[in-house]
Amino acid sequence: MKNPFEKKNNERIRRGPSRPFREERPERETFSEEDRSLIGGRNAVKELFSSGRDIEKIYVQRGEREGSIRLLIGMATEQKIPVIEVERQKLDRMLPDTRHQGIVAAVAEAEYASLDDAFALAEERGEAPFFVMCDGVEDPHNLGAVIRSAECCGAHAVIIPKRRSAGLTAVVAKTSAGALAHLPVVRVPNLTACAEELKERGVWLYAADMGGEDLFSTDLSGSVCVVLGNEGEGISRLLKEHCDFTVSIPLYGKVDSMNVSCAAAVILAETAHQKHRRN
Repeated sequence: MKNPFEKKNNERIRRGPSRPFREERPERETFSEEDRSLIGGRNAVKELFSSGRDIEKIYVQRGEREGSIRLLIGMATEQKIPVIEVERQKLDRMLPDTRHQGIVAAVAEAEYASLDDAFALAEERGEAPFFVMCDGVEDPHNLGAVIRSAECCGAHAVIIPKRRSAGLTAVVAKTSAGALAHLPVVRVPNLTACAEELKERGVWLYAADMGGEDLFSTDLSGSVCVVLGNEGEGISRLLKEHCDFTVSIPLYGKVDSMNVSCAAAVILAETAHQKHRRN
C-alpha cells in the first residue's frame, strides 16, 4: 500500500500563521418545521443563558431591539451565537402555543464535548485518535447521517463549527439513530484554528475532495482526522490548505460526486478497516 507519509519525510508542511477568524457571511435562516428543540419568551431565554445550556441560534422578531431583547441579543453576540431576524408570523409558527415575546432560542439536543474529551476517549480505548471534521454541513439529515457513520466506524468525535453548520437539533438526533448517545460532538469557533491544534497534537488531516490521492491506496492507519466539506461548496480554501493530504473516492459512473453523508460512510469505513485489520 502506498504510504503518503514517505514522500514528506514525516515532516508537516507549514504555511505560516492562520487568520484567527474568517469574515462571516450573513446568517441564513435554517429553521425546520421538524425541529422542536425550541424555547420562547424573554425570561425563559434569559434562564437558558444562566443555565449554561448549549444554544444553537436565537430567532428575534424583525425590528425588535428594545428592552430585555436588546440585552439578550448582546449576550448572544458576546457568545458568538447566531442571531436571526424573522417575521413575527414565523415565530408564531415555531411556537404556536407559547407567548414567545419576540424571541425564540433553538437549543441543542445533546451537550457538546471538548477537544480534550475526544482525545481522552481515544486514550481510554487505547487507540490512535480518529476524528471527523465537518466544514459547514448545513443539512441536519446529512449531519445526523455522518454522526451515525462515524460512531459505527469507531470514530472518537465529530467536530463542527459554531456558524454555518447544522447543530444538534431534534432532526440530527433522530437521523443519527442513537449515535449521539455514544459519540462526542465538538463545536469550535474556528475550524482552521482547530486544525492547527490537531496537527500540533499529532493528528494528520485528510481532506475529502476531488483530485486527491486514491482513498484505497492511502495509509489511514495512524492518528487521523477526515475533513468533509459543505454540500455545495466543498471544503473552504483556507481549511483545505491546512490539511496534510487530499483523498478521493474512485468513481466509475457519470455523476462526478457523492452526497457528503454517502462519501463519509465510504471514507470512514475504509479508515476503520485499516485501523482494525489484523497484520
